[in-house]
Amino acid sequence: MAARKKVSNNFTFAVGRRRTSVARVRLSRGSEQHIVNNIVIGEYFPGDEQKRLWNRPFQITQTEGKYHVTARIEGGGKRGQLGAFVHGVARALVALDSENYKPLLRKCGLLTRDPRARQRRMVGMGGKSRRKKQSPKR
Repeated sequence: MAARKKVSNNFTFAVGRRRTSVARVRLSRGSEQHIVNNIVIGEYFPGDEQKRLWNRPFQITQTEGKYHVTARIEGGGKRGQLGAFVHGVARALVALDSENYKPLLRKCGLLTRDPRARQRRMVGMGGKSRRKKQSPKR
């Protein structure tokens, strides 16, 4: 199932996902600070490593400072939310200019959804997903 992408006059919308996190991203022209859940992105995702990750789609497409991002992220932990945010931004950039941005972002793996999730609990496994019940010896 393809993600819905909507391009209006002022905004480009896209959805990014990772594990149980969902990021609804709105991309617009401008050089304002990026906002995530009504918090500046530097405070929501603090640290140099995280900054490098959320800034990566813009560096790859050479659009740093050209776009302003507003995002609502739900579910998961901070790492999953960061992955969902990056996925959503990459999809929004592709919705803007598919011909130029899609090959670059695809090559770097930013358009591929990371489907890994927790393995469900199995029946007859003693309460865990991979554990086996201990068998009696006699």
